[in-house]
Amino acid sequence: MRTGLLKKRSAKAGLPPGSLVHIGEAKPVRSKITVLRYNEEECEEFEAGDVERCLALKDLPGVTWIEIEGISHAETIEKIGQRFDLHPLLLEDIMNSDQRPKIEDYDEYLFVVLKKIRFDEKGLTLYAEQISMVLGPRFVITFHESEGGIFDPVRLLLKSGKGRIRKLGADYLVYSLIDVVVDNYFVVLEGLGESIEGLEARLIANPGASILKAMQALKGSTIYLRKAVWPLREVINSMERDQSPLIQSSTHVYLRDVYDHTVHIMDTIEAFRDTLAEMLDIYLSSISNRMNEIMKVLTIIATIFIPLTFIVGLYGMNFEYMPELKLRWGYPAVLLIMLAVCIFMVFYFKRKKWF
Repeated sequence: MRTGLLKKRSAKAGLPPGSLVHIGEAKPVRSKITVLRYNEEECEEFEAGDVERCLALKDLPGVTWIEIEGISHAETIEKIGQRFDLHPLLLEDIMNSDQRPKIEDYDEYLFVVLKKIRFDEKGLTLYAEQISMVLGPRFVITFHESEGGIFDPVRLLLKSGKGRIRKLGADYLVYSLIDVVVDNYFVVLEGLGESIEGLEARLIANPGASILKAMQALKGSTIYLRKAVWPLREVINSMERDQSPLIQSSTHVYLRDVYDHTVHIMDTIEAFRDTLAEMLDIYLSSISNRMNEIMKVLTIIATIFIPLTFIVGLYGMNFEYMPELKLRWGYPAVLLIMLAVCIFMVFYFKRKKWF
């Protein structure tokens, strides 16, 4: 995956800043533009056939939410940028799906990048998609790599008219969208936690190579999730503290609540990392103890056979004048002596609690 991403980055080498080249995994999604316009009294949603129709809604009363699915089509992104006077570097960042979460202030609008993450419990891996947002005075534009089903709860709230979302401005809509993404991180954490608990039980019962592989996969997932949440915390903190005219003071209290959620997520991630580190120590200790047990058994067996080897070696020298060789009961006597030596040594080892 990383190799393919670097290959796609090479396609941009030598191009001037602001060149629209899609970087990342190409999603099989056609460009789809959905518009949701609302105010306190009404809410309407429709699919816009072209960018021109979106431009006509830019300055209408109320709040206009434009949702664009599919960022690999440079022509659509370029038209949106031209119609809404978006900076070329902003458009470049939208098409670069390898961006870290961040916020940029362009005076007339804010640009926010965050990650939508899904956890695969079978493969123990995370899958991330970039979500870009542009916050204007009375409009919000969101860009998804694929279908934006994660925002369905916000869409349902707008249509039902419940809560305060239709009474407040575009900044509250952006808060609501960010809050949904952050809440989804808790779902990911729940899946990670259950996987770690199940792996811990397997580790205690029967540590093996598959356990080590699973631990490495979970460790990589927690590291990736941390990379997505850590800068997002700074993004939300910046939105709350910076005196941008696009964010009303009444929205700051809600942003503080989301910030607290990100802190909680970071604490949980750190706890998971500590747990995985402890599990790795337990795994190494278990393997070491198992090796010690094997070596102890082998050592005991070898120790028992040392005197037996001496006895059979002594009588295997075949000297002519060995009186025991002429005895009728010499052979059974030697076997009894060897058996007595074995019994004595086993009894001695047990008394010493060596096994």
